[in-house]
Amino acid sequence: MSAPASLLAVFAHPDDEALRCGGTLALYAARGARVHLICLTRGEAGRNTDPSLGDVDLPAQREQELRSACAALGIEPPIFLGYHDSGRGDRLRRDDPLAAINADPGRMERQILEVIERTHPQLLLTFDPHGMYGHPDHLIAHRVATAAYASSGFRQVRVQRLFYTVQSREEMLRLQSGRSLGVLEGLEPETYAVCDCTIAARIDIRAHATQKRAALFAHRTQTGPLSTLGTLTDEQFAPLMAAETFSLGGIRSSVPQYPMDDLFAGLDVEFHAEVCGEEIRGGSAQEQFA
Repeated sequence: MSAPASLLAVFAHPDDEALRCGGTLALYAARGARVHLICLTRGEAGRNTDPSLGDVDLPAQREQELRSACAALGIEPPIFLGYHDSGRGDRLRRDDPLAAINADPGRMERQILEVIERTHPQLLLTFDPHGMYGHPDHLIAHRVATAAYASSGFRQVRVQRLFYTVQSREEMLRLQSGRSLGVLEGLEPETYAVCDCTIAARIDIRAHATQKRAALFAHRTQTGPLSTLGTLTDEQFAPLMAAETFSLGGIRSSVPQYPMDDLFAGLDVEFHAEVCGEEIRGGSAQEQFA
């Protein structure tokens, strides 16, 4: 019997979900998959780049921004694990006992496994091994999500496929040009991007570009006029609104083709959708978690 299609994404901060895989999350939610998101922190060490917001309680503001972004994408409300943003560089919070860098990775893994047991995902999405630009919390999210995928093989709910969000060398160079995306400045594409032959899946998200843009700009503290993310040119944004790319982190079943254009391809899953309160075949009844 086919299982309901389900996907779980694991990221570190509010806004991590939008730039590299927001369109993919929206696409599968629209098709009727159950789409859940784990966020390790509430982005406590970030900066408010939108002065019009005034003096905000940053963690509370960023939590609400992520909730709004999830609503824009049509996915379930975020699941927060309750750690603190570790910051990076000269703002690294080594003395914060709740910072993700100081947390027990085994405990994080167990928390993710608990969510896996509740949501029954066939797919797990997280950062690539370099965390897009090397943020310590991104690297931790990658590590604990990968560990949870591996150990799920011994549990009742076995995640079938693990995908990493990746950027091609061409994409990274474009984001480093002109008014560059600040977090990528000075980084070598040969390290932080991937070669084309590493891309295991390229997902067409053009039908969900409006949702992705809405989700991205729901993160007002991170996309304000003082940010580089919020002031990228249309030329830089256009490819990000057309397709999203993934590498393969793990697999427990064969795929019908490679590279893939559908992360669920070949899996025995069923999509559902609700229209006017009635569930119909073809697209998924979604669970709610507090």
